[in-house]
Amino acid sequence: MAMKHLISIDDAQINLLLNRASLIENKKIYLDHSRKILCNLFYEPSTRTSSSFASAMYKLGGKVISINDVNYSSVAKGENLEDTIRTMGTFCDAIVLRSRTAGEAARAAFVSEVPVINAGDGNGEHPTQTLADLYTIHKEFERLDNLTVTFVGDIENGRTVHSLDKALPDCEKHFIDTFDKSIWPASDVYYLTRVQKERGSEGSYRMRKEHIQHIPENAIVMHPFPRNEEIPTWFDNDPRARYFQQMRNGLIMRMAVLADIFSNEK
Repeated sequence: MAMKHLISIDDAQINLLLNRASLIENKKIYLDHSRKILCNLFYEPSTRTSSSFASAMYKLGGKVISINDVNYSSVAKGENLEDTIRTMGTFCDAIVLRSRTAGEAARAAFVSEVPVINAGDGNGEHPTQTLADLYTIHKEFERLDNLTVTFVGDIENGRTVHSLDKALPDCEKHFIDTFDKSIWPASDVYYLTRVQKERGSEGSYRMRKEHIQHIPENAIVMHPFPRNEEIPTWFDNDPRARYFQQMRNGLIMRMAVLADIFSNEK
C-alpha cells in the first residue's frame, strides 16, 4: 500500500522505494503525473531539498507552487500552521513541508486533506534525506545491514542523524560529537554533519588529514549538506567522497517518493 503521508522514516516502505528509485534512475519505468500540483512550503531556508522536490515534480510532468519564504505569505500576518496547510491543500495535490519545530509535520498531516511530506521538522526527522542516504549506501554496498556506520558532528540536533540512525537498526554504529579524536573507528560509512547553530548548538568541527589516514580505502564519506568547515574542499576529489552523489540520489529518490504518494489515489 502506498504512503498517505511521509512524516517519519518509519512511514516509508524502504525496500519498495529503493527499488522504485533504481527503476527510475535506469529508465526502466515511465511515470506521468502531469495533472498533479505540488506545494513546496518552507518555513526555513533550503537549497537542495526545495530545489530537488521542484525538479522531481517537473520531471514527473507536474507543476509546483513554491513558498520558499513564508515571510511573504499570510504567515507574516499571524496565520497558524493548520490554516496554512488547509489553504494550500485546496490548491495542490501534495505538500512538502519544512518546519521549525519537531512535531509540526505531524500536526500538518493531522489536518491535511492531501499528503504531507516532511522535509525536515526542527531537530526531529528528515525522512526524504534519509531515503537518499539509504539509496546512496545501498548502491555502494548492495545492502543496508551488517555495516559499520560512524556519525560525526552534531548528534543532538542533527535531524538527518536521527532519521538515518532509526533506519539502520541492523548496523553497528558509533557516534562522535567532536572532531578532536585523531582516530575514528574503522567503518564502512562516515556520516558527517554541520553544527546546527540555528538550534543552539555551538562549536566547530573540521576533518583533518589525520582523520582521513584512518578511513579505510573502501569506505565512503557522506554529508547531507550544507557544509561549513567540517569537510574541506580539498577532500571533494577523494574517491571516498559521496556527498555530491547524495544530491543526485536525492532527486531520484524524491521522484520515487512523489510517485508512491500519487499512486495512492484512485
